[in-house]
Amino acid sequence: MNPASAATQPLSLSTSGPLAGTVTVPGDKSISHRAIMLGALAVGETRITGLLEGEDVLATAAAMRAMGAEIERRNDGDWRVHGVGVGGLLQPRTALDMGNSGTSTRLLLGLIASHPITATFIGDASLSGRPMGRVITPLSLMGASFTATPGAGGRQTLPLTITGLCPAVALSYTLPVASAQVKSAVLLAGLNTPGDTVVIEPVATRDHSERMLAGFGAKLTVAESPQGRIITLAGEAELRPQDIIVPGDPSSAAFPMVAALIVPGSDILIRNVGINPTRAGLIRVLQAMGGDITLVNERIVGGEPVADLHVRHSALTGIEVPPDGAPSMIDEYPILFIAAACAVGTTVMRGLEELRVKESDRISVMAQGLAACGVACEELPDGLIVHGQGGEPLPGGATVAAQLDHRIAMSFAVLGLNAQARVTVDDARPIATSFPDFVAMMQMLGATAHR
Repeated sequence: MNPASAATQPLSLSTSGPLAGTVTVPGDKSISHRAIMLGALAVGETRITGLLEGEDVLATAAAMRAMGAEIERRNDGDWRVHGVGVGGLLQPRTALDMGNSGTSTRLLLGLIASHPITATFIGDASLSGRPMGRVITPLSLMGASFTATPGAGGRQTLPLTITGLCPAVALSYTLPVASAQVKSAVLLAGLNTPGDTVVIEPVATRDHSERMLAGFGAKLTVAESPQGRIITLAGEAELRPQDIIVPGDPSSAAFPMVAALIVPGSDILIRNVGINPTRAGLIRVLQAMGGDITLVNERIVGGEPVADLHVRHSALTGIEVPPDGAPSMIDEYPILFIAAACAVGTTVMRGLEELRVKESDRISVMAQGLAACGVACEELPDGLIVHGQGGEPLPGGATVAAQLDHRIAMSFAVLGLNAQARVTVDDARPIATSFPDFVAMMQMLGATAHR
């Protein structure tokens, strides 16, 4: 998506009654990215069902095609990936346009770091302001070289050019901050690196990379230690093609889930949602606030735990959210801020420095939007304190600048369902990066969309 290429698309949601019905949400974005990438490094045909067809994942698919993989969408909605094998990536002929996808960029930098090719990454205005130094540092230690654009605050940003090294240098790296993207980038670089690549994470982050690498046949071990989780990957891997079923994205399910909790009388079922423990933090926090969320039909699909979520309107109570749970729900904090605004009492959320370097500074942007909608909140260096409105409809009546951030846009659209006066998101176009059918799904549940 190029935000400058078309007029903005304002959006507001409202409802005259409870939300009700059964819906599904798009495939998990994290798993979709990794399925495309690892399928492109396997020899043979990988089949993917339920792939998220948002702009971020499509950017990953386009980049892997540019480096030699054959990737096609079948008429039945399934995807087929014919890989080039580990070490077989080709020199792309043009710059790789990542659009708004930080995940695509950071993980692909890892893939390329141990291949003898050079690639230039570009992106939209939002992505071009996001820091890449956190992956450049370990990948440089493995031998890759980088030319990045100097950004605000000394950040290394896009446009960025990487030249990989083959053979790369095996690395033992302790993550300085909890980041699944940095962990994954180093592990992906290790696939084509002789010897063992080791990542030590003091705080556990989402483990989709470890699960999927093992599923594709990589030799990978995970051990607990006083220093944290020690992940060891044997290099020069030979990956086998897989049949992947992508569960629904818990980050996307968060929006209808909170909508049902805050709209009186609502009762909905969200089918086939991934409940990986490293991703299910929001469910645990909302339940601790009094949210009526029941996991139904729990099962394992493609190595990932999955369930249907039965959600009913609830009287929420403010709590202090444990900071150590942030990695398991980092992308869900914007919609949690909305739930906190609709609760009785105060919710304190800390340990969220990562939110300041997402698609936007999500702490600052959410604080400004909440204040504009009549919600009292206090911005902290590492979080937000939200004073709930006691369960009553929020004042609303504002137009909120989403700052090209899909999760900000969806969060304030959901807030509008429980507001006295209409809440308008200034531009809904970024929603397509992760949840193209968001508005249609909310309409299925009973909401009215105003554009």
